[in-house]
Amino acid sequence: MSASQDYLAELESWKSRRLAALKGPDGWLNIIGRFWLETGTVTVGSAADNDVVLSAGPAHVGAITQDKTGGVTFKPADGGEPLVLKLDKKHPPRFTVENLLLEVTTLNGENALRIRDTASTAPAELQEISYFPADPVWRIEAQWVPLEAPKGMTVDTSKSIPTDVEATHKAVFTINGQTFELFATHGTPQSPQFVIRDLTARDSTYPASRFVFGEDVAENSIVLDFNKAINPPCAFTEHAVCPLPPPENVLPIRIEAGEKRLQNSH
Repeated sequence: MSASQDYLAELESWKSRRLAALKGPDGWLNIIGRFWLETGTVTVGSAADNDVVLSAGPAHVGAITQDKTGGVTFKPADGGEPLVLKLDKKHPPRFTVENLLLEVTTLNGENALRIRDTASTAPAELQEISYFPADPVWRIEAQWVPLEAPKGMTVDTSKSIPTDVEATHKAVFTINGQTFELFATHGTPQSPQFVIRDLTARDSTYPASRFVFGEDVAENSIVLDFNKAINPPCAFTEHAVCPLPPPENVLPIRIEAGEKRLQNSH
């Protein structure tokens, strides 16, 4: 098998893993609600007498209390021990009640309760995601350039909630003789996340943005595989808050690679 064939085979395997993750119990297809928390206590469940009424799950899940300092505690309706949640913006605390997977997310210091129904039939309804034809030319080795000082940015989100982010590096690469730069505003040092938009957003890809995750990160180089450019979570559910690209990451060319727009995008 040639290097190109190896790459295309690996890409097909990646697509399968991508779809499986979307359909998984902690994916983006089975979310039934996202609710901002305020100081005080709210009850949660599918019964009408709850403060937060769910479309699925037990009649009474429990009570969520947010104190004046922003701390959050869950008290199960079955009388179990209260659970003091360790809030973490990058790794939201999760807990389960029967078929429900609950997590408390934090954005700009505000907490929200997000709930997944692991028994939902919604994941099965997504058969596949359309892609542009795979082309190894879109797997680009870019220069990984550290900035002289971290670059602070305020980026908007799909819910019009501006958030402050910081970039420490930029990827510099050339396409058809033109040089472009992309700033990594999210992700990890091992897998920097680039929020991008290009001219295909006008007709073929999700209008708000797509995500590309850097690979094979070295001191001075990084691989950007646009064949793995993906739709953001907010393309699959209204219960997600997705970053929009900073102006520097809006490309004046067509990146005809990666995932296309969903037929019924949110």
